[in-house]
Amino acid sequence: MFEPFSAVADRYRVIFFDAYGVLKNSKGVLPGAPAVLAGLRDQGKQLFVLTNDASRPPAQMARGYSDEVHGQLIEVEQVISSGLLATEFLRDKVRHGLAAYLGQPGSTHFIEAAGLTPIAIRDCRDAEPPLSAIVLLDDEGFDWFEDINLTVNIARRQNVPIVVANSDLAYPVGGHEVAVAVGSLANMMEGILRKTFIHCGKPDAMMFNYAYLQAQSLDPTVTKQDILMVGDTLASDILGANKFGIDTALVLSGTTQASRAAALIEASGIIPTFLCESIFT
Repeated sequence: MFEPFSAVADRYRVIFFDAYGVLKNSKGVLPGAPAVLAGLRDQGKQLFVLTNDASRPPAQMARGYSDEVHGQLIEVEQVISSGLLATEFLRDKVRHGLAAYLGQPGSTHFIEAAGLTPIAIRDCRDAEPPLSAIVLLDDEGFDWFEDINLTVNIARRQNVPIVVANSDLAYPVGGHEVAVAVGSLANMMEGILRKTFIHCGKPDAMMFNYAYLQAQSLDPTVTKQDILMVGDTLASDILGANKFGIDTALVLSGTTQASRAAALIEASGIIPTFLCESIFT
């Protein structure tokens, strides 16, 4: 049933990795992940991290994939974040003005890169300014009760685009535990407001195309048949890659538990090309 990841990876020239549940959890990069990345890099493979994490700029994310032994393993150009797609939407469709956000202050990079001025939702409490957009960036950095309610009520009064920069419903925090991600908050708010939000990141094919073009810029001979997507979540990593037309490896080191994997695959109809215990096998 399980295939060794090392044998699977040997068949591909380019490997897209999900971050949380594959290479890291909320505590940081998983022990052994740098050695795996270094081994693949030394084989001449192109490596990319495709993540729905919009809590930090790509440069800061890239710095997390380095150590004293192996050096810098992932460069900033190899980090494809859903936040980059949110930036593109804001820059192309909103263009200017104030964007109120839920998230940590560091996540405002994606708003500022689009040429908009970020303002924390909590700072709209006493004097509500006219907004050009509302952006849901991260599940931390705000009061869940007061600021989520404030966001809902501002969205009822101001008809502006609501951009979800992280579509994940949950993310691994260690062991078999997960935490609620901002994508779940967005789904709840959509139901309350009866509005359609702009969701960025996996499983949307735009993220995979973004990474594909980046890989081709480094090697124009790369085709979709040369690429493997490695992820821990059927409904985002595997579904998105399947729709884009590249092979997939589902690993059971994150949100998909080994005891439920077969049942989830059968029930969802989302079928990975390979099933691996983790990237360490």
